[in-house]
Amino acid sequence: MESPPPPPRIFFGRDKLIEKIVGFAQRLTPIALIGVGGIGKTSIVLTVLHDGRIKRRFGDNRWFIRCDKFLASRTHFLRHLSKVIGAGVENPEDLNPLRRYLSSKEMLIVLDNAESILDPQGPSGQEIYAIVEELIQFSNICVCITSRISTIPPGCETLKIPTLSTEAAHNTFYRIYKHGEQSDRINNILERLEFHPLSITLLATVAENNQWDTDRLAREWGRQRTRVLYTQHSRSLAATIEVSLASPMFRQLGADARGLLEVVAFFPQGVNENNIDWLFPTISDGSNTFDIFCILSLTYRSDGFITMLAPLRDYLCPKDPGSSSLLSTTKECYFTRLSVHVYPDDPGFEESRWITSEDVNVEHLLDVFTSTDANSRNVWDACARFMDHLYWHKPRLVTLGPKIESLPDNHPSKARCLRDLSALFDSVGNWVEQKRLLAHSLKLWREQGNDFQVALTLRDLSGANRLIGLSEEGIQQAKEASGIFEQLGQMAHQTDCLLHLARALHKGKQLDAAEEAASRAIDILPEKGQQLKVCQGHRILGKIYQSKDETKKAIHHFEVALEIASPLNWHTQLFWINYSLADLFSEKARFDDAHAHIQRAMSHAVDDPYLLARALWLQAKCWYDQHRPEEAKSEALRALDVFEKLGAASDAEFARELLQEIDAQVVDSDDECKPLETVLFVVCIDCSRLKEITSQNLNDGSDVHL
Repeated sequence: MESPPPPPRIFFGRDKLIEKIVGFAQRLTPIALIGVGGIGKTSIVLTVLHDGRIKRRFGDNRWFIRCDKFLASRTHFLRHLSKVIGAGVENPEDLNPLRRYLSSKEMLIVLDNAESILDPQGPSGQEIYAIVEELIQFSNICVCITSRISTIPPGCETLKIPTLSTEAAHNTFYRIYKHGEQSDRINNILERLEFHPLSITLLATVAENNQWDTDRLAREWGRQRTRVLYTQHSRSLAATIEVSLASPMFRQLGADARGLLEVVAFFPQGVNENNIDWLFPTISDGSNTFDIFCILSLTYRSDGFITMLAPLRDYLCPKDPGSSSLLSTTKECYFTRLSVHVYPDDPGFEESRWITSEDVNVEHLLDVFTSTDANSRNVWDACARFMDHLYWHKPRLVTLGPKIESLPDNHPSKARCLRDLSALFDSVGNWVEQKRLLAHSLKLWREQGNDFQVALTLRDLSGANRLIGLSEEGIQQAKEASGIFEQLGQMAHQTDCLLHLARALHKGKQLDAAEEAASRAIDILPEKGQQLKVCQGHRILGKIYQSKDETKKAIHHFEVALEIASPLNWHTQLFWINYSLADLFSEKARFDDAHAHIQRAMSHAVDDPYLLARALWLQAKCWYDQHRPEEAKSEALRALDVFEKLGAASDAEFARELLQEIDAQVVDSDDECKPLETVLFVVCIDCSRLKEITSQNLNDGSDVHL
């Protein structure tokens, strides 16, 4: 008979899990601990075996069997089981010779690393599975299985072992590592390891053995990543991962299996489960392959994606992305999807919303391939199209900006990328930066002699200058752009410029001219195919009539815009139309209507923090106008926080000004609460003075008139 190995000396953060397992064991309920290699399954089960309650319940009948230490066959498993539990039966063919002994007392039997014997693709996997299934039927035996694969007999309480908590990860690392104080740099590395127990233990051991200070440790991690996780006694994360990759179940998947794992490792989000077929057109049964990855605990499912823990990702990610044929195929699939022109009036607009769930993956893909293949026009064109997709569906800034600006001015894609990048700054309200990028783009288009692109850029510059407050400059640019498009016979683009002109004229208080420009744009638009511009035209006319204090006309045009946008579910347009109505009703002190339209606007902000912040700002202004400073301040602070994070300087300044007005309103309100005290104070002073004056006057014989 063999005693179980000792419990781990360093063990943190598993108290609740231990309690749950001990409870199952005391009720003789079979248990399966499932998780990736190095997650701590063995440490957990050894801690349970040495728990005082388990010792009292099972005494010496606590058995620990390392299933990867003998050949995976029925004969070897039964022989080892007989030896460990002390049955004394040589070479049993099945459980029958052991049954009397197994039934004689309560036992706790741990089958550690059971994936080595339960792998269904193993030589005796099915036979051993049947034996284990029979073993867990004994009412006096608690069987506890630890395994990397989830193909375990039914009836087991299955526990998926998570990574460590932040506190437990820190405690584990610093219990081993003594050559430096706790630091954010090291804690960030532990977070990058996703608090994977084995990785943390290996990192701490390597750093301690080499006597690295925190600076050296951070440098080595930055240079080597998972290659650091290799101790002088040949313990390594690589060896742990390769055990899973050497399993019969994994090898059965064929030559492409490792390449698929490399693709999962490459993408920060992993692979979208719904897109497996089009991302991997050369793989015949991709969904089944990814299912098996999850069964093997190499990957896991999260929010619709198949992903993996960071240590596995760092180890499996291809060192040369361009050399991975499957990754190259995936890249081209993404680029094909991005090639669709995105505009609300065009077919395929709704289908292009896929970018909202996969933008992080696409951005990472572009970041890598714009570095490794910087001269490829194909990659940079995809970069521009990606930003266009974001502008319409998920407005936000991207990390690709510095790379775009560092391209040589003669690069064929730079001017377009600059303009599309500027649109993202527009979407977050940073118009100063938008103008700077557009000015650079305009210079490049003029040098190329591309009048069409010059006009498009002038149109966008008009909008940026209007929003900065440079209305006259915006007016001139819109007029120039409109003239160019008229010469080119581009009527649809000309109307777009007329709408920009109307906005700039409205901003410059030239209301009649603004009305004329917007009306002309609507008149020359075709009845079909340009609904977005018609919608925008009516919204602009609504703003113009609002400024003219022609409320009925303003509401009419806003409602026409709503009628166009609502059936098509154009979130951005619906946001601004409702925002404009809320602003109008707020001006007219119709606050219930204003708040209702603000709520409708918020419902269309979707994932756009800038739009949400604008709605919060208007909400705050309404509360302020209603003399409800507490509500106003709360909303204004939330809006300011978002504006500052987005770099929307103008909007942030408006929010600060509103906060100052709110604070002043609070002061005024406080003063209004103290009139009696002030009057009494004055009266007291005056009465005191009056008494003094009266005394003087009486003394000198003067008349006193009260």
